[in-house]
Amino acid sequence: MPNAYHLRCKNLWKLYGPKAAEFLRDNPNPSHEQIQLAGLVGAVQQANLEIKAGETFVIMGLSGSGKSTLVRCLSRLITSTAGELYLDDQDFLNISKDELINVRRHKMGMVFQHFALLPHLTVKDNILFPLKIQGREKQVALKRTAEVIELVGLQGREDYFPSQLSGGQQQRVGIARSLASEPDLWFLDEPFSALDPLIRREMQDEFIRLQKLLKKTIVFITHDFDEAIRLADRIAIMQAGKIIQIDTPEQLLLNPATAYVEEFTHLVPRAKVLSIASIMCNDIIDSESSVPATSKVVDVAEQIIAHGPQSAVIDSSGKVVGSVQRDHVVKILLGSAL
Repeated sequence: MPNAYHLRCKNLWKLYGPKAAEFLRDNPNPSHEQIQLAGLVGAVQQANLEIKAGETFVIMGLSGSGKSTLVRCLSRLITSTAGELYLDDQDFLNISKDELINVRRHKMGMVFQHFALLPHLTVKDNILFPLKIQGREKQVALKRTAEVIELVGLQGREDYFPSQLSGGQQQRVGIARSLASEPDLWFLDEPFSALDPLIRREMQDEFIRLQKLLKKTIVFITHDFDEAIRLADRIAIMQAGKIIQIDTPEQLLLNPATAYVEEFTHLVPRAKVLSIASIMCNDIIDSESSVPATSKVVDVAEQIIAHGPQSAVIDSSGKVVGSVQRDHVVKILLGSAL
């Protein structure tokens, strides 16, 4: 039976500095002070995570928290100092150079903050580039290129050069290029952070649309919690090289593991994140107004407020499983209650 986790790491470390591997061998679980005294920088420290197949897994943290370094370790763009890393059931740290090249060409896609388009190539040729490296037959490669151009909405711009495109269009080319080789695993490192707010929102919508269609396993880096809650199935929050908490957006708000996580999330609009199930009570009532338990508060708040003091809460089969108070919803909207 295949492993349910597409990507896993255990006790993963990335230290920068002289003799880092020897230091970790002699000090398997060093403190921050020990790392500093050794003249090393602990970019990633004792990382443990399991990313499910088809999941959008977001890694968050402030600048310098280690999130980009962790993703570079997970994708083998850099080699970790110690620990274990598995892609499906394959030991990803101990594969040959040829095997690593094959994984990158056929199983992985990557999109970065800076679009890294080849300026002398057209949209079509930028997207064709990885397919040529794969050695695909010309007509097959052209067909696939046309498919992803349509997928990201760039029809009619096939012969444009990057300098003739807007920032959002350039990022669409980067996304199309990374998808051309049909990767199973997709890494995105703050891909929308350089875009204007309106274009960024548009690209988030496009990302959500693509993920519903393609169901990739996605590792997405951002420092923007609003972006994370729109996109993530689960979120890992990092601080000073360590993963502090991994959970759903809702659980990060309801049950922060540390004061840092609570501080990190306290300005997030609760109504966008909390489901009706998380705020309902168990009272079974007869009501003309009913809302699904899985709905976000913001999506059904107007209906609840307009109806009256209470609305029924229903499960996926339409069965009443509880009730929700209008006053509670109003307090959440005003930011004064969980």
